[in-house]
Amino acid sequence: MSIGIFDSGIGGLTVFKEVAENFPSADIYYLGDTARVPYGNKSKETIIRYSIECATYLYHNFNVDLLIIACNTASSYALETLKKILPIPIIGVVKPGAETAIRYTKNKKVGVIGTVATVKSQSYVNELKNLDNSLEIYQKPCPLFVPLVEEGWTDNEIAKLTVKEYLQELVEKGIDTLILGCTHYPLLKNTIKSLYPHLNIVDSSIAIVDHIKSLNLNFKGNGVRKIFITDESHAFNNFKKILIGDVRTEKIELSDLCSL
Repeated sequence: MSIGIFDSGIGGLTVFKEVAENFPSADIYYLGDTARVPYGNKSKETIIRYSIECATYLYHNFNVDLLIIACNTASSYALETLKKILPIPIIGVVKPGAETAIRYTKNKKVGVIGTVATVKSQSYVNELKNLDNSLEIYQKPCPLFVPLVEEGWTDNEIAKLTVKEYLQELVEKGIDTLILGCTHYPLLKNTIKSLYPHLNIVDSSIAIVDHIKSLNLNFKGNGVRKIFITDESHAFNNFKKILIGDVRTEKIELSDLCSL
């Protein structure tokens, strides 16, 4: 069996890393839509269209048995549409992250950080409230986190100041659990933890692995690892080296996506 993963760009490599480490014999195919990143500032209709193109490319070209939407924005807007058009299990990052937060929180005060689009979608709020309507949920868009991570500035003074600027307000609300609602953000996890050691951090990439394990699927394969991007990206290459080393990256044309 094989696993397909797509993301609007490079952040989903945090998901790829965790899935690859936990399912070493699975064949894994990753697509980063680096030509059209970020999805977070696009309209709902555009996000859904891009997501359909990425998902159907992986399904038709590699016959994947499970699809992971490793993008919080795409998960927030396109998950239900993709479930209707593809006959395979599809996992977004929102539900596993919400379920983990429910297990972690003791005082039922949960913070959610993400892109402007993810926060605007209310996807985490809705999912958390479905699980436990008594929760207090506080959201905060953190648009500067993505460029910090892509620049490699995850543990310097600028990163610490930026983290404090965004998170102090949530901490003062009394949250004990923080959902990292963007796949870039796990690279800032250590900095967040150093500043706010009392917080329970929900890393969606780890939450997804736990969710997959609960499905009891047999992912025995040849351990194939293939990564595709839709445009050359220096940031992608740097991010890839930090997370997963020298897995070969292949460029595909946007016309290959749009023609499906």
